[in-house]
Amino acid sequence: MLTLAIETSCDETSCAVVKDGREVLSNIISSQIEIHRKFGGVVPEVASRKHIENINQIIGQALDEANVTFKDIDLVGVTQGPGLVGALLVGISTAKAIAFGLDLPIIGVNHIQGHVCANYIEHKNLEPPFTCLIVSGGHTYLVQANSYTDYELIGRTRDDAAGEAFDKVARALGLSYPGGPLIDKLAKVGNKEAIYFPRVFLEDSSYDFSFSGLKTAVLNYLNQANQKGEDIVVEDVAASFQQAVLDVLVEKAFRLAKEKGSDKIVIAGGVAANEGLRSLMESREKEEGIDILYPSKVLCTDNAAMIGSAAYFNYIEGKESDLYLNVIPNLDFK
Repeated sequence: MLTLAIETSCDETSCAVVKDGREVLSNIISSQIEIHRKFGGVVPEVASRKHIENINQIIGQALDEANVTFKDIDLVGVTQGPGLVGALLVGISTAKAIAFGLDLPIIGVNHIQGHVCANYIEHKNLEPPFTCLIVSGGHTYLVQANSYTDYELIGRTRDDAAGEAFDKVARALGLSYPGGPLIDKLAKVGNKEAIYFPRVFLEDSSYDFSFSGLKTAVLNYLNQANQKGEDIVVEDVAASFQQAVLDVLVEKAFRLAKEKGSDKIVIAGGVAANEGLRSLMESREKEEGIDILYPSKVLCTDNAAMIGSAAYFNYIEGKESDLYLNVIPNLDFK
């Protein structure tokens, strides 16, 4: 089954052709990072307009690279949410037009489920159940994947997502957008023990996350150092901050996996590309006897291939949408 998938939830215009949910025939991604960098973050109206300008060309490139035509497509998948409402509307309007014109089934995909499904593309033999840590700019979740479409949401952020905290701290350090990869790079040469920042674990039994207090602690440290005229070693701040985030993410992920009896922890989302996170997870892998899996970096960021994979698994489970499909910017993950 060939799925034509469209992803426009934020600032990447992407289209992919995916075979049977796991084999990527094409995955074209047009990033707007350079456009939004001068603003220090994504401007929703600008993102929407660029999606409109790019979408038809990106779809054509995806079909050409896959060496297929519209007549070869069996299913249309598109991100329904969460995301920016204007950006999502571009993708859904386009997908519905294609599905209507070709009389094809259409599947609205939860963007977060798409991030999980990126691992089915990367790891061809991966099957549920497993524990999953989903970490991105807007979301931080701990879930138990019971099947390809059944996810038990166990922990979530109560305030800032991990990736959001990375970007805000990066901005305070004078780094450009997006800040997460830059902090990860600086952390490699900084001293992670130079500054102690709080690790917020919340209640003893909780799998939720909270990074707002940590972010504030970093900002307070920077303000106090500036007021005292003290030198700020950016690399040390980056390393110490990142370690405080990762300690909590890793500890809770392994605790949940052991509680659920999982032999695999799957990492998903943009922060899954963070080398510090991968290294720390892998350092616990043999000690705990739990396998750590994550996608290649191109599949960690927003892309249509992961949406195509999720659409396929939803479709074979009978979860078909219709042409009344609409965007849900605050779509929850459940």
